This record gives sequence, C-alpha cells and structure tokens, in this order.
Amino acid sequence: MNPLLKTGWLALLFMVFTYSSCGTGQGINLFSPEQDIELGRQVKEQILSDPQQYPVLAERGNEKLYNYVRGITAKILNSGQVAYRNEFAWEVYIIKDDDVLNAFATPGGYIFVYTGLINFLDSEDQLAGVLGHEIAHSALRHSTQQMTKAYGLSALVSIVTGSSDPGMLEQIALSLISLKFSRGAETEADMYSVDYLCPTEYRADGAAGFFIKTQDQPTPPEFLSTHPNPANRVQKIQQRASQLDCRGQAD
Repeated sequence: MNPLLKTGWLALLFMVFTYSSCGTGQGINLFSPEQDIELGRQVKEQILSDPQQYPVLAERGNEKLYNYVRGITAKILNSGQVAYRNEFAWEVYIIKDDDVLNAFATPGGYIFVYTGLINFLDSEDQLAGVLGHEIAHSALRHSTQQMTKAYGLSALVSIVTGSSDPGMLEQIALSLISLKFSRGAETEADMYSVDYLCPTEYRADGAAGFFIKTQDQPTPPEFLSTHPNPANRVQKIQQRASQLDCRGQAD
C-alpha cells in the first residue's frame, strides 16, 4: 500500500476511535459539545416562540412549581456525576399540558417537563428519577447522535450555522419531543439516572417507580414504546441501585 494512503487510513481510523471513545458506546457523534450547546439554544428559542404548540408556563405566578422542579434538578446536577455540568445551560421549563406524560431534554441541557407528568407521579423520588434520565440523555449527548442518524450531519450543522431551510428548526424541535432512542441509549440513561441520584437524598431507583406506575396504565405513554420494556428496565435500575449501595430516603 502507498505509504501516504496507509497514513491517511490510519489517521481516519484514529479519528473514528477517538470519537467512539469520547462518546457513549452507542456510535460516533460527529457533533462537538459546542455545537450541542448552540443547537439546543436555538431549539429552546423555537419552543418558547410557539406558545400555541408549547404552552410554557410563565415564571410569574408559578414560582413555587418552578422552584420545586429546579430544586430537584439542582440536586442532581450537584451530585458530581453529571458531564458538562458547567458547560451546558441546564435550564428548566414547564409546559402546561395535563394530558401529556412526558419530559425531554435538548442538546446543551435545556429541560422541558409537562405538568401532566408532574401530576401523574406519586413521589419526588420518581420525578427525580425521570429528570435524571433526561439529564443523562443530554449529558451523554444522545440527542445529536440519534438525530444525526435521522437527519444527517449536514442538516444539523446548517441549523447551528444559520443556513438551514425555513421550518427545519421547527421540525427538529418536534422531533426532540418524540425522539426514540436506541435500546443502548435508553439503558444507559437509566443507569446514569441511578448514578446521579445515588449521592443525593433521593432513592436512586426513583425512575423504577415511574416505570412501575406506567405499567398499570390502560394506555402507556407513547414514548415508552421504545425498547427495552418497562419490566426489564425496573429490574436493571433496581439492580444498579443495589450494586452501588445507595440509601436515599426522600419520598
């Protein structure tokens, strides 16, 4: 083989290995953390600019609810376990829709929680578990990895650079809400939720309580159609908490 060609292939393999090693084991993420931050900021602005589709609660008059959810989030972020703790925004917004049992986090750490989910859960532990799960998706950069597969790298980069077609940002925002992650990414987010909660006052298996509760619903939330199934997730989450010997006491 031509030495120059050989050198080029070795460089390419090194680059791929580097991206894989810095990622989550679910594939290569060619987005940089800085691009995650910028994409997330633009998606957040798109969501906030569309109150008809995303009726985000105003801060004024809802201080108690915002302080409650942000207080839980702060405890998770201050666990010392969350990647990009100081780099990502980690802003929390609450969407007023009592019929939707969902929460999601954009790239760069913008967290959106529906009132339907808050009202549905039985304990602060469960909400902490769900928030930990969504924080993990953002911190592990699952969204840009998954969306690169769906839309291609050039489409996402065009949004970051401001050269995307009209409507692309709105489409990306819609996709984030119903984004279906791979089996590996979901399992990883479940495990990291336990890791995040373990040093806190919360039960580290709080997310398991959420999955147990959803199994009793006649129509489980649509986003739970993503495998693995809830029963297996409960078992793995509880096993992880037991392995780490977590002793949270919150209700």
